[in-house]
Amino acid sequence: MADRRRGRGLGISALVVGLLGLVLAIGAFASVRSAYGTSTVGGDSMKPTYERGDLVVWRRVDGSEVRRGDVVLFTPPRSYGFDGPLMKRVVGVGGDRVRCCTPVGSRERVTVNGKPIEEPYVYGGDADGAHRPYDVKVPEGRLFLLGDYRANSNDARFHLDEQGGTVSADAVRGRVTNDRTVPGLLVTGLLLGVVMLLVGVGLGIGFLAVRRRKAPPVPPMPPMPWPMQPNGS
Repeated sequence: MADRRRGRGLGISALVVGLLGLVLAIGAFASVRSAYGTSTVGGDSMKPTYERGDLVVWRRVDGSEVRRGDVVLFTPPRSYGFDGPLMKRVVGVGGDRVRCCTPVGSRERVTVNGKPIEEPYVYGGDADGAHRPYDVKVPEGRLFLLGDYRANSNDARFHLDEQGGTVSADAVRGRVTNDRTVPGLLVTGLLLGVVMLLVGVGLGIGFLAVRRRKAPPVPPMPPMPWPMQPNGS
């Protein structure tokens, strides 16, 4: 009777823990896949912010959600001569006028709508890099993107004959994030779900073992000796 109760408890625990683990793992995996992506930096155009070989996490967003200063992953136009996604910084959005460069003190600065912008992220403090002046009015629904290493970046400045070098906001695949809290929690949830699922499997194996356990067999009685017959001789 005790084994039967124990087996029933193991079966219920296996079902509950296993199902909860499965739901948690599937939910976390689906959230990670639908909301986030990862990429490895393959070049130097975003130095010093991101170095070659860095693993970056990006959140899937609509291009209309990005703002100036965001670093985005996007699908470049054919003129870039590159098939894979690229990572650049948003300098101008639809309606902005982006101009380079304006001397401010001893430095040259990019201006947006007539105001010099602070760019502490540019490599060596060089906001120009290519010495290619430009004055672009960004069309609505498009973005003006530059690399942080201005002297070593294939970006809007080299494609000015195509809508001022801008790219469609629809080309954005995601916004790079340095906040790992949410993706970290999702990954933790995924791992916890997998562990719970494995525990449920283990409990299920224990349940089957108890179900199959048989009572120990009763040893047979030793044979009785035959009675001695008296010798009639």
